[in-house]
Amino acid sequence: MIDVLIRNFLQMLVTAVWLLVLGRVLLSWFDPSRQNRVSQLLIQATEPILSPVRRLLPRSGMFDLSAFVVLIVLGTLMRAIARA
Repeated sequence: MIDVLIRNFLQMLVTAVWLLVLGRVLLSWFDPSRQNRVSQLLIQATEPILSPVRRLLPRSGMFDLSAFVVLIVLGTLMRAIARA
């Protein structure tokens, strides 16, 4: 019983983080100025996750691939939790 609750909680938590990162990616395509409240909220919520990944990745010009790496890792984690 408790293991199901923990698994469901982890699944919801990882999904919420995945949605925040995806929201940041999409918003950066449509509003690169980052001057509105939603952009600021998404940046504050996701930067602690993205910045360590950004430091590990090699520089790729003007593209920041850290969000895509995080989305792939979180997606893999969601599938692993669902199978557990």
